[in-house]
Amino acid sequence: MTALLLTAPAAAPLAVAGAYTLGGLRAGRQAAEVPTVQRPLEPVAAGGGRAAAPVPAVAPTISPARRHPRDWAGLASPLVILACGALLAADVIDDGPVSAYSGLLRADALTAWMLLVVGAVAFIACASAPAYLAGERATDRATGRTVMGVPPGRAQSRWGNYHVLVQAFLGAMCLAVVTANLGVLWVAIEATTIVTAFLVGHRRTRTSVEAAWKYVVICSAGIALAFLGTVLLYYAARQAGIAEAWALDWPTLVARADRLDPAVTRLGITLVVLGYGAKAGLVPLHAWLPDAHSQAPAPVSALMSGVLLSVAFAAILRYRVIADAALGPDFTRVLLAGIALLTLALAAALLLAQRDYKRMLAYSSMEHMSLIALAAAVGSPLALAAGLLHIAGHGLAKATAFCASGRILQLRGTSEIGRVSGLLAQSPWLGAVFGLAVVALLGFPPFSLFASELGVARAGFAAGAGLGWAMAAALLLVLIAFAALATRTARMLLGPSPAGEAAVQDSPSALWPLTVGLAACAALGIATGPLGDLLSQAAAVLERP
Repeated sequence: MTALLLTAPAAAPLAVAGAYTLGGLRAGRQAAEVPTVQRPLEPVAAGGGRAAAPVPAVAPTISPARRHPRDWAGLASPLVILACGALLAADVIDDGPVSAYSGLLRADALTAWMLLVVGAVAFIACASAPAYLAGERATDRATGRTVMGVPPGRAQSRWGNYHVLVQAFLGAMCLAVVTANLGVLWVAIEATTIVTAFLVGHRRTRTSVEAAWKYVVICSAGIALAFLGTVLLYYAARQAGIAEAWALDWPTLVARADRLDPAVTRLGITLVVLGYGAKAGLVPLHAWLPDAHSQAPAPVSALMSGVLLSVAFAAILRYRVIADAALGPDFTRVLLAGIALLTLALAAALLLAQRDYKRMLAYSSMEHMSLIALAAAVGSPLALAAGLLHIAGHGLAKATAFCASGRILQLRGTSEIGRVSGLLAQSPWLGAVFGLAVVALLGFPPFSLFASELGVARAGFAAGAGLGWAMAAALLLVLIAFAALATRTARMLLGPSPAGEAAVQDSPSALWPLTVGLAACAALGIATGPLGDLLSQAAAVLERP
């Protein structure tokens, strides 16, 4: 049973991806095997005639109505991930960590927490996808903008690839969460880079392809640094007498961290933080984030911002435990606090100058990842619990905001903030959902980001003079980012409806997943309920030995 619960979160999305692949191949084969149609024989002329030559039949087009149920099949994997996360949470709260396959897969409270976050954000993104894809197909028929000259058959195949890549993306993230082997962790995070690169360039426009290449180059540089750091840690483990089979096993490294060579460990941890920090949107390798988020399909942006950044940061948190046991707390405290403040300062400055609402949301992700890094730097139980709660709240709110931004882009046809005004007047429900998502990201109650930011601030000021000054500077930068985000969002929402634009009645199928995301974020802010014990134990996993 334990092996099944640990395997299913990664296997279920891959199985769904396989089903999408087979479905796409079958549809393509059926299109290729369409029988030719014989023209009716023409009347034989008096002087003798002949039947008309056969002509190829026109390939049948698939209407959005027929493809709609196929889009909903992607919801199966988030439900499996959520179910496995809940069952594993119950197990680890009662009986402690569980493992399978000789320790290759392992679940502790942090694993269960991250699985629940991945499942919840994936549910919002996959439930929003059918309405979003229907809008994209409608745009294709109207303007051919996203088809880019691709014949209809190939365009249909490309939508099939979208589902396959999204499911593979989910499988890779779940594998990164459930594995206890740091080498497999690196492979899983590298796999997310490969599949999401195709999703970022999904539209096949010049801008999206450039964003995809930028994403690949920067994240590959980061992942190469993480690989070097992992190799150095493996070397230190082997030099410390740890057997080859366990030299990258996380529990083994935590238990024997005091034997690791400090100099090699220090260099390895620095490379790992910089490398995985690239995937988490932290400086100095953050430049891919606004371009990729602005070009990727809205549900993919929701997944990338809502959980990919957090999964990469969870890897940093695992390494931080090893570093603190081997080097003491000061090394990672200074490293993470410095990176957090630099990232927060850059995000605040760029938010002030931002004119694109999708890029604005991307820079907001940098701001929130900085706060999580600051919580990790503080390292007290309150700070760690607040950081993990912030991961969940940010994932829910940002997934809602990105999915709503995709609907706004389809409605207005532009991502420029200056050309989007009167959203509440034209589409009240969509405007309200987007506005509330931004309110959640600004840290207003009752949303959980209010409680988590308050927890990080309290823990930072209680940690001592050094971190107190860092926390004061962080709060000042957060206020600047707050003002920039609030001003630009108000400009989009308020004002009269644009002249000539009729009011729009949004489909309930497009809005209910976003409403669920906001409700979950608010519920977490009011009370963690049954998740309270899991959150406390997950924070305990990350406490300094």
